[in-house]
Amino acid sequence: MALNLIGIGLNDEKDISLKGLEMVKGSEIVYLESYTSKLECSVADLERLYGKKVLLADRITVDIDAEEKLLLPAKEKVVSLLIIGDSLSATTHVDLMMRAKELGVEVRIVHNASVLTAVGVTGLSLYKLGRVTSIPFDNENIEAPYDVIKENNGLHTLVLLDLWPEVGKYMTFREAVEYLLKVESKRNENVFTEDTLCVGCAKLGSAKPVIVVGKAKDLKKIGEYPQCLIVPGKMHFMEEEFINTFSL
Repeated sequence: MALNLIGIGLNDEKDISLKGLEMVKGSEIVYLESYTSKLECSVADLERLYGKKVLLADRITVDIDAEEKLLLPAKEKVVSLLIIGDSLSATTHVDLMMRAKELGVEVRIVHNASVLTAVGVTGLSLYKLGRVTSIPFDNENIEAPYDVIKENNGLHTLVLLDLWPEVGKYMTFREAVEYLLKVESKRNENVFTEDTLCVGCAKLGSAKPVIVVGKAKDLKKIGEYPQCLIVPGKMHFMEEEFINTFSL
């Protein structure tokens, strides 16, 4: 049989591709990976459109219990794992694909939109994105995101923000700014200051994405999720003109 890794897009049940929907309908077991992002629809909405019972797969299911819940069943049945965004943007899903192949399980991939491409709505060129980084909630002794911004010298830095959808906890770009300023106060390398230009994004992929542009010290909290932060590098004049339309 097979394990399907199906990207379902960023917003709601309608973002799935026709190919992905066809594969879901042909599945005997369907899971929704529920811990790396947030949809603007319910599981019931997915089930109505897909015509299938959708089980939630938390981090333990995908990482620790994958063999029991996903891989071994896929040797006898068609199992689909629905992934918000693209099916292979996260290393977790690449690891799952490798483990499946080691067990002789066929893996079928369906791609979809990802935050890595949806940030193009800001007007910043995707070709000028440097290394992507992320800020975890538990960041007291972590400075790697600051280092990535420094090393991306001249390139745009996409900063993904931690989230725990199962408990309704989401990091805001205001919190991300406060974390980076805290590291700057320790390092004093002038990599990220209160005057650093930032682009805050929320609800990317939806009909009404939230995009705000301003100095780090001026960014406000926005109550829409999930959120991410972009620290622009050297911009073309067209990029500057475009992001200025979102300025605070």
